[in-house]
Amino acid sequence: MLDIALKFVVDELNAYLKARTGVTDDVVTLGQVIDDNGKYAFAKESLVLTLVNLEQETASRQQLPDSQYRDGKSIKLPPQLHLNLYLMFVARFSVYDQALKYLSHTLNFFQANAAFSADRHPALDPAVERLSLDLQSPSYDQLNQIWAYLGGKHLPSVLYKMRVISLQDMSSEIGPPVLTVNSDLHSL
Repeated sequence: MLDIALKFVVDELNAYLKARTGVTDDVVTLGQVIDDNGKYAFAKESLVLTLVNLEQETASRQQLPDSQYRDGKSIKLPPQLHLNLYLMFVARFSVYDQALKYLSHTLNFFQANAAFSADRHPALDPAVERLSLDLQSPSYDQLNQIWAYLGGKHLPSVLYKMRVISLQDMSSEIGPPVLTVNSDLHSL
């Protein structure tokens, strides 16, 4: 599900950049910033979207399994896992002002499209109910730490928090079929 959500964001941003700048090729890719050899893992003249961190959304945490009935059978599904993803868009261009230009377009895109839902965006997988992105402003120390663990030298970049991705294992524990429903109104 993470891959589906992030590929959707990349595709939407690429469509926006093509319309705004007139480029014909995709500018944004999904991937690492630095490869195993310590070199940049994405091409020049492009942006990369990378997952920096993820955290569980504890405010909407469900403790109990989800019970559903399918074909007369009781099915227990594990509780949904709600996640927030920290995403970084990194610009690597030969000319510095081009990097700033594409970051500006990225900021404008997410300012105008802070939330995505399947009903308004048909390309969004129906399993993903809603995506919303909030601009993050890390401190200088936090930004330094991010670039240190990414293993690279600072490039123009912007950090977003994508709220709430819901994951649920659809393998289920099937109970016996529901054949009758008994109710005792006298004991109330």
